[in-house]
Amino acid sequence: MQAGLFSLRGLHIQSIRTMQKSIKQQPQNALHHNTMGTLLAAAGDFELATKALRNACALQPDLAIAWYNLGVMLTRCIYNDEAIVALKRAVKLAPDHWNARALLADLLRTQGLIDDARSEYNQLLAERPCTGAAWWGLADLRDAPFTADDAKLMRAALKDPGATVDDLIAIRFALARAMEDAGAYAESLQILAEGNAMAHSRQAWDAEKFSCAVDEISDVFSKPIRGANKDLGKEVIFITSLPRSGSTLVEQIFASHSSVDGAGELPDLPLVLNEESRRKGIAFPKWVPEMLPNDWERLGQRYLERTARWRKDRPIFIDKLLNNWMYIGAIRAMLPAARIIVCRRDPLETCFSCYRQHLANNEYTHSFADLADFWHRFDRSVTDAIDAYPDAVFDHKYESLLADPEQQIKRLLAFCGLPFEDACVNFHRTVRQIRSPSATQVRQPLHNTSRAVRYGALLDPLRAALNIQGWHEGSPRSG
Repeated sequence: MQAGLFSLRGLHIQSIRTMQKSIKQQPQNALHHNTMGTLLAAAGDFELATKALRNACALQPDLAIAWYNLGVMLTRCIYNDEAIVALKRAVKLAPDHWNARALLADLLRTQGLIDDARSEYNQLLAERPCTGAAWWGLADLRDAPFTADDAKLMRAALKDPGATVDDLIAIRFALARAMEDAGAYAESLQILAEGNAMAHSRQAWDAEKFSCAVDEISDVFSKPIRGANKDLGKEVIFITSLPRSGSTLVEQIFASHSSVDGAGELPDLPLVLNEESRRKGIAFPKWVPEMLPNDWERLGQRYLERTARWRKDRPIFIDKLLNNWMYIGAIRAMLPAARIIVCRRDPLETCFSCYRQHLANNEYTHSFADLADFWHRFDRSVTDAIDAYPDAVFDHKYESLLADPEQQIKRLLAFCGLPFEDACVNFHRTVRQIRSPSATQVRQPLHNTSRAVRYGALLDPLRAALNIQGWHEGSPRSG
């Protein structure tokens, strides 16, 4: 329990050390290994988390929660086939493990099996009407609006005594979507505020701590870095952005090319940096000044080794872990030949889309102030990177893609040294797994998804936080 409290407070080193003491006292206790897995995951060490959870499953094969947690971790690491096996094991052991069943339905959606996913969500709700993950899963399919009857059922589910806090949060996000579908924008925004406040109360965002960490990384890479061999990294294209900025769309465009595989949000880059921190016993980026070119080459090779599975069928792959914008300096040192695409979208649309999306592990999305602070920090950082590395970092604007799709797609491909292919313009016809909330959207032809304009002056508090002029009637754009 003490280890868990440390983790909730963001004190990950203390939480893991505390849990290590428990495991040392009871090395055969599967629950201890399961807890260690969740603590390591919270600390961002997915590889060791997966190992701990495999230990838990081996020690107690009938422990459903360990199989579920293993399924979650394998999903994060983009081992979806293995994740499905683990989740099915969890459901077989505990048929009433609603979250495991909902995650299995989510995986159906990533495979483009929309009807099957919808059927699974509806079956879950038939058995347990307050399953928040199922309500949000239906909302996130985005293929049909909610009805008045759906909204009535969600309101009843909010009063269900069996609903957990996670259920109540997810149902509110889904109900807000239903109110938006009905044109009740003020009510939708009020329900979103309630859901975000509940999520914020569980784990607040420390904007000052985050800003200091980003500043430290920026400062250490502001000095000249002697990096790896200039040809290392030509196999990878990094796509980075804030959530809801069109990054999945850009990945789908590239993944429609015959030479490119879209791998999704890979955890490998930060994990390689974490490995080096453990090896040196010093936290990143404090060890950066002592690195030599052969050290950076070693890290670059390690990254390519970890991601080799994404080059089995095609020579180039996409790494779309969004927060890699913080590590652009490290990417340039490790993988000088890599190309980096920064996706930017209208700040109001971006931040409001994050606010109305039930996003896991993105605590800054739960208040207008934190969202605006995060967006400004991102914008300053990537602007500096674009100025510093104009030949390696491409500034992609979502609005430019909407205005002239073919020309912008040609620019993206040319920047990465790829010949134009018609399939990239017809990206919505490409059949592949898409591991993001935009999975349904990018299987449709390009269209404007602007929503903030519908809310008018209701979003003026967010505009103020972003230093954007307030709403006025007839404004052609939200921002």
